[in-house]
Amino acid sequence: MSFNTFGHLFRVTTWGESHGPALGATVDGCPPGVDVDAAAIQVWLDRRKPGTSKFTTQRREADEVKILSGVFEGKSTGTPIQLMIENTDQRSKDYGDIATSFRPGHADIAYHLKYGLRDYRGGGRSSARETAARVAAGGVARAALAVLAPGLRITGTMVQMGPHAIDRARIDMAEAERNPFWCPDPVMAATWADYLDDLRKAHDSVGAVIEVTASGVPAGIGAPVYGKLDTDLAAAMMSINAVKAVEIGEGMAAASLTGSENADEIRMGANGPEYLSNHAGGILGGISTGQDVVVRFAVKPTSSILTPRRTINMAGEEVELITKGRHDPCVGIRAVPVAEAMMACVILDHILLDRAQTGGVRGRIG
Repeated sequence: MSFNTFGHLFRVTTWGESHGPALGATVDGCPPGVDVDAAAIQVWLDRRKPGTSKFTTQRREADEVKILSGVFEGKSTGTPIQLMIENTDQRSKDYGDIATSFRPGHADIAYHLKYGLRDYRGGGRSSARETAARVAAGGVARAALAVLAPGLRITGTMVQMGPHAIDRARIDMAEAERNPFWCPDPVMAATWADYLDDLRKAHDSVGAVIEVTASGVPAGIGAPVYGKLDTDLAAAMMSINAVKAVEIGEGMAAASLTGSENADEIRMGANGPEYLSNHAGGILGGISTGQDVVVRFAVKPTSSILTPRRTINMAGEEVELITKGRHDPCVGIRAVPVAEAMMACVILDHILLDRAQTGGVRGRIG
């Protein structure tokens, strides 16, 4: 299977399966001399790991990262950094019933049609377990960004669960760290808890919308046409398991605006251009403006549910299937740290690309 690598200069290759002995990432292109520490990377993995609340899968994984290469005396050497996370709580027997049947909504049937075989134990490479490797790689990216763009901050939140969206007038970013949903609206967090608890007991699941914002992004990263920052961000977010739509800034809502409403007006401030709004999501013509870069994506409902669903098996027979095992009733919850990691990887990649192309030279205003 190919296409397990993303990035241009900062390149990440993930490997491993949901129920294999381990999974991980090979990070190539990290500048030398960056402080890279397993404990610092672990902070980000702990935000994503399963079993942190009753609203996530009860698979118990420590998700402990080990650095196998590319770091000497706490500093990146400029050579490939190999990160490994062992799987310790697999229950492959839970998937015996689906060895010859295709789970509706899952990649099972697509993998079989393409490759002629598939790892049915938790979905193999199609499992969201793969995203642990991305979060580990994102930890390396954040360490490099702390050197190259020290004012940059990346924050992910969940802004909608099923039909229930947050009220932006109630946003309190500190609240997102106090509830299991990364929800910045304390009132909606309580609503989601009751809503998801009822769905979980009914053996059902639900989708969500995630928003990730990068503030302090240097102006001028990204490139025209095929090297757009938003192109790579959209591809990175769409590559996350269960993501079905991505938007930048106003996104789909921009279609309902007029030109006078959508264009972000500009004034001259003491320290350079100041924008009166951010409908563009911090990117114009594929190049960052210095405003917050804002990305949202929709995550579909978890397909593995205990409610019987109609499907077929490998013999072409019509059957009814219940997917056993331990699954997230809303996979969007654990997608938040993954979105932050992908944002970090893409922004670092584009900072390195810009440094190689322009050397940091910028046009002057005023």
